[in-house]
Amino acid sequence: MNKRSLFKNYLTHKYFFVMLLPVLVYYAIFHYAPMYGVLIAFQDYQFLKGVWGSPWVGLDNFRDLFGGLYFGQVLRNTLLINFYKLIFGFTAPILLAVLINEVSVKWFKKSVQTISYLPHFLSWVVLAGMVIEFLSPSRGPINMLLTWLGADAVFFMSEPGWFRSILVSTDIWRNIGFSSIIYLAAIAGINPEMYEASEVDGISRIQKIWYVTIPSIAPVIVIMLILNSGSIINDDFEQVFNLLNAKVMDVGEVLSTYTYTEGLLKMNYSYAAAVGLFKNVVALVLVLSANYIASRFSDDTIF
Repeated sequence: MNKRSLFKNYLTHKYFFVMLLPVLVYYAIFHYAPMYGVLIAFQDYQFLKGVWGSPWVGLDNFRDLFGGLYFGQVLRNTLLINFYKLIFGFTAPILLAVLINEVSVKWFKKSVQTISYLPHFLSWVVLAGMVIEFLSPSRGPINMLLTWLGADAVFFMSEPGWFRSILVSTDIWRNIGFSSIIYLAAIAGINPEMYEASEVDGISRIQKIWYVTIPSIAPVIVIMLILNSGSIINDDFEQVFNLLNAKVMDVGEVLSTYTYTEGLLKMNYSYAAAVGLFKNVVALVLVLSANYIASRFSDDTIF
């Protein structure tokens, strides 16, 4: 397509670009314009002098970062928690979408969808309060049941062995319904003739899922896996911050809460900016790597 025909094509669809304009303005103002702030990661930032007046220190903040005693533990926590979330949290919406698709009773299907969507629209402040109350050693239903059975109450929220499991399970609970929408849409786009042909061949419902449904939505699964690969290093600050407590800091503190502590509470802005820049660079590398690996085995990539 030459430049003249390309311009004509843009002119023909000009109203679509007008609709896109507010989105572009939003990203330009709130996502791209603040990027100059990464400069303070290479400075000894002083609030009164500002970004352009603070002295440059080069890579000193990164040396402090990688040489710090506590950073290694925080990075390990982040990778482990988000790896578990990626493994279990990524497959759960796919399974839910497949199961909902197999339900033939419409009112039950809609009820399950509605109930599974609801937690996504609640903030982590509300959800964390519900989780803490539910797991309370004195008034939580689980511990009340354990006590009734003659067992000792378990302090789930203050037990390091339970905390990562709580983070992963509550993340799945909140996002499984909303994330399944994409896969339900992909399943809805499958040609019905493929199911009819499989019924003629006499395959079971399980085989129909395995040989028709899953392969048909495989391109969507691959793309979503690539997009979610960056989440291995990008944790959910709101979730961890609202559930974290002093007794589980060694297994629960992640990069986002560490950045918050260093940057806002300790006012070590340059060091916190270095942590944030490191995290974003690693996330970019992970996404590009996942996209490259996917391109080696199939054509289903994001670029």
